[in-house]
Amino acid sequence: MSTTTGSFIAGGIAACGAVTASHPFETVKIRLQLQGELQSKDVAVKKYRGVLHGVSVIAKNEGLKGLYRGIGCAYVYQILLNGCRLGFYEPLRASTTQLFFKDSNVQSLGVNIFSGAASGILGAMAGSPFFLIKTRLQSYSPALPVGTQHNYRNAFDGVRQVYKAEGVRGLYRGMGASMVRTGAGSSVQLPTYFFAKRRLMRHAGMEDGPALHLLSSTCSGFVVCCVMHPPDTVMARLYNQHGNLYSGIFDCLYKTVSTEGVLAVYKGFFAHLARILPHTVLTLTLAEQTNKMVRVIENKILPESIKDNI
Repeated sequence: MSTTTGSFIAGGIAACGAVTASHPFETVKIRLQLQGELQSKDVAVKKYRGVLHGVSVIAKNEGLKGLYRGIGCAYVYQILLNGCRLGFYEPLRASTTQLFFKDSNVQSLGVNIFSGAASGILGAMAGSPFFLIKTRLQSYSPALPVGTQHNYRNAFDGVRQVYKAEGVRGLYRGMGASMVRTGAGSSVQLPTYFFAKRRLMRHAGMEDGPALHLLSSTCSGFVVCCVMHPPDTVMARLYNQHGNLYSGIFDCLYKTVSTEGVLAVYKGFFAHLARILPHTVLTLTLAEQTNKMVRVIENKILPESIKDNI
């Protein structure tokens, strides 16, 4: 097992590799979530008709650059989010289990869910400004705009403009929704992954390796998407709004559902699934490998006094 710092680094590296592959689907998902915002189904124009159509029209009108808008912010966010989520999960789980059960090796579903949610919330708080700018960069389109348009030249320009107009508070707009979204997803991501992993090893006779990691992370990714998509939609709209269209999480949820119907909170679900399945698979699978690499490096450079406490 790596140190907390080592796990943070390993998790961040793994997440950056994963987001490189899944970022185009995230761009499509955000535009689907913003499409027809606060419009009834009768008048809403569908510029993006689904996952594949979204990828196709963005690539056609904006090229690869359009699909990868905001990728720089995505890297910073993923390092902070998944560094915290994967780096702090095990220390939180072990210390909480030790507190309640006097044995850190005990597996408790309640403790695992708490540890996953807490580590995810910490990551969401740290990365919220970068997710805000990323969302606004991805929603912008010179060809097929949806939602409020923010014409930032790049991530740094976005931070500068938001800070100049709204101060630090503006950079943390929508952080509450981000904490709910990430807490919900994180509360089930690692517990589901390790649950599936243990069951596959016990009942299917699978050995620890890439195939087991792939199947376990696929199960985890599907559950995460189902749980976190509604708050993800709310968060995207809060992040992208200009002014005070929504006063908060519940106001955004109420206005969205009352205007567009209950299923509006699941707009872009399949694009989210297309993003989160490979992202979760790659993040958790790569995390297993990067953790092994970090452990090798730590064993070479850390003094014995520290290694004995890992």
